[in-house]
Amino acid sequence: MKTIARLLFCFGLLTSLQAQAQPPREFNQAELAALLAPVALYPDALLSQILVAATYPDQIAEAARGGQSSRWHPAVTALTAFPEVLARMAENPQWLRDLGDAYLGYEPYVMETVQQLRRRAEAAGNLQSDAQRQVVRQGEIIVVQPVYPQVIYAPYYNPLVVFGTWWWA
Repeated sequence: MKTIARLLFCFGLLTSLQAQAQPPREFNQAELAALLAPVALYPDALLSQILVAATYPDQIAEAARGGQSSRWHPAVTALTAFPEVLARMAENPQWLRDLGDAYLGYEPYVMETVQQLRRRAEAAGNLQSDAQRQVVRQGEIIVVQPVYPQVIYAPYYNPLVVFGTWWWA
């Protein structure tokens, strides 16, 4: 009986190590655009918290249920100030995991895709400064920031509309 238990333990350990050793899933540009479209127009401070928090999907799910924890990652804790954002993140666990995986494995491509999406929204007339946010161009980079730093507005927008005609099949 002890031998079987040891074998099961070793198999479990080996399986765990293999799972950790697997390379991150690869995302093509169309997948990155689809993953990032729902959050790309948020203010930069909120977007950065979302991307980091997405790497902790179990904590996001717990926080969205109204849980309290002092052991959550600081990005997850920061998002508790935005319950609607947490709820939208938690309602699609696969999207959340993919977003976290994309950010962990391909951060430069994720950030460039955000800029591409912002440029498309700007060109379609759907990304401009208003009473809640300030949109500033710094060369090729589009920065979105709140008008009042202590108040961050997280608008809901329809990704199928705000970027103009969707360019991927």
